Amino acid sequence: MGNEDSDGELGGFEDSAVEIQDLSSFGLTDQGKVRRNNQDQFLIAGLSKSLRVSATSLALESRIFGSNQGEILMVADGMGGHAAGEKASELAVTHLVKRLVGKIHWHFYGEEHREEEFVENLAGLLTDASAKIRRESSRDVAKLGMGTTLTLAYLIWPRLYVVHAGDSRCYVVRDGEAQQITTDHTLARQMVEAGGLRPEDEAGSRWSNVLWNVLGGQSERATIAEVKRVDLQPGDTIVLCSDGLHRYVDRHTLADTIKRSATVEAAVRDLLNQALDGGGEDNITVVVSQPVVAETRRTVDAGSAIDLEDFELVRDRPPNDLPFGADGLEDTLPG
Repeated sequence: MGNEDSDGELGGFEDSAVEIQDLSSFGLTDQGKVRRNNQDQFLIAGLSKSLRVSATSLALESRIFGSNQGEILMVADGMGGHAAGEKASELAVTHLVKRLVGKIHWHFYGEEHREEEFVENLAGLLTDASAKIRRESSRDVAKLGMGTTLTLAYLIWPRLYVVHAGDSRCYVVRDGEAQQITTDHTLARQMVEAGGLRPEDEAGSRWSNVLWNVLGGQSERATIAEVKRVDLQPGDTIVLCSDGLHRYVDRHTLADTIKRSATVEAAVRDLLNQALDGGGEDNITVVVSQPVVAETRRTVDAGSAIDLEDFELVRDRPPNDLPFGADGLEDTLPG
């Protein structure tokens, strides 16, 4: 493919069993049919080592880049009305990019003892971005209370780390099945988990558009960074999207679209068109990535189910008796 829900147990993977040969990724964002502007943002970036040459007697370029070692994918869905939501999502993505480049020791390949530190740093970046949005919001009454969802996928083969707040989503598609990796931080999902709402009624609930956890926002509660790890297999596809897609395209349709598409670009365009055909009432963003890996002499022992490692870094989820609407951020405000 080109640029842009089952639980189980994975078989074992060794870091040296496979290596990334290529990264095939593509992303698109669309204003949709109703909104007056697009408050979504996305980013696809390769991770590679580089060397900056300051002086040499050789005919070398000033910067020499190595091959791709991994990839960063991001989707952010701003909210707050008019320009505020667009500013919040832009701030989140640009701030995270700068901090990732300058602060994270990302190439800890095989350094298992550093994983906890790495995960805590990723979560810290999300809460740091949230604080920046709130500071910016406090300086301009027109942007007061602005916020954004943020879903970040950080791939260092075969590990995929997903850092998340809000109701944008990350899926992993394997063997024709799509599993949602992230949790929707909506009051409707919270009600389902508490037994107060049937799962089949969640999508149509009035509380499905009210978020209790975002970057920035109106609440005084600290942003909670959800962090999960997936051990990928060759052939897996990673999908990030805003709620403008998943409110119209369920995981079964998503998996079928990935399966029948000849390229990741074709998959993204097809998914985007499905959301538009379904109504397109919100901004729509889709990112699809397929790591192309080369197998080495080791045999990969792997099952087909997707096993999640959930890092519970922050445990103060809002209580189940949270007054609905009192502390949540509506993600369908005009704009």
